[in-house]
Amino acid sequence: MQVIVHGGAGTSVDEPVPRQATLDEAVDAGASEDDPVDAVEAAIRILEADTRFNAGTGGAVQSDGVIRTDAGVMTSDRGAGAAASMPGVEAAISVARAVMEDTPHVLLNGVHAVDFAADVGVDVECDLWSDDTQQRWDDLDDHPDGSPLDHLDWIQDKFGERVAERSEATERASGSAASKDPEGRDQKDHDTVGAVAFDGDNLAAATSTGGRWLALAGRVGDVPQIGSGFYAAPAGAASATGAGEDIAKATLTRRAVRHLESGLDAQEAADRAIAEFGELTGSSAGVIVLGSDGTVGEAFNSEQMQTARV
Repeated sequence: MQVIVHGGAGTSVDEPVPRQATLDEAVDAGASEDDPVDAVEAAIRILEADTRFNAGTGGAVQSDGVIRTDAGVMTSDRGAGAAASMPGVEAAISVARAVMEDTPHVLLNGVHAVDFAADVGVDVECDLWSDDTQQRWDDLDDHPDGSPLDHLDWIQDKFGERVAERSEATERASGSAASKDPEGRDQKDHDTVGAVAFDGDNLAAATSTGGRWLALAGRVGDVPQIGSGFYAAPAGAASATGAGEDIAKATLTRRAVRHLESGLDAQEAADRAIAEFGELTGSSAGVIVLGSDGTVGEAFNSEQMQTARV
């Protein structure tokens, strides 16, 4: 079994050594499985349980003070499932897998996804707060209340940019192709986790996240969107991490797999996809790729992206 995992692409991280140890443990757990879907689920479950990563427990807090998790999984025969915006659910990847295998749908979200998770035996009453996220939330000088628009006014300053100044009309008038990473973006914004596995015949890709720090309550980014946070096809599979809104607009993982389909190997496909992403968006991201020819690739344009592979 070939497996590669990532722990997010972003700024330099605290505790890189224990983070790497967890990534190594995750990739070993995945490689011990016989099926690619089992492999990516086993790997990601370990990362979701580690508060050093922005997935499962220790995930980012949204503007209403709630941690919500998202995940998605896809196989090379185009089976797919995702779950989004789930409070109290650490094992988001297991919910996504159940959506793929037990329903005719590809995405469930919100309280209904939580109810479904409970029905399929996934724990839905997890305390997702870590000491670090609790302290950082408590240290804020204020917390928003009122309507979503009130929350939006509050989060604009927290993101270090005025969202209203980045409307499509303004971008068109200025000739800007896409948004840049804002100043002051939180370190854990990019610490989404992902895994890709290949058993010689079949591939699977999966990604899981706690979202973006102080995002508007209910925000869902690229992770549970097919072709954005994750993608698999007969030619190969990919998992992405980074600036979520821009990854979704550029469909980063579909882009990487398309390069595999054109004849590039996995490393060439990863490099090409990230180069194109940077040119299109000016934002940072990373991607891991496995090709059906057995080649493995990883690329990022951020300060760092920790990975492990077997």
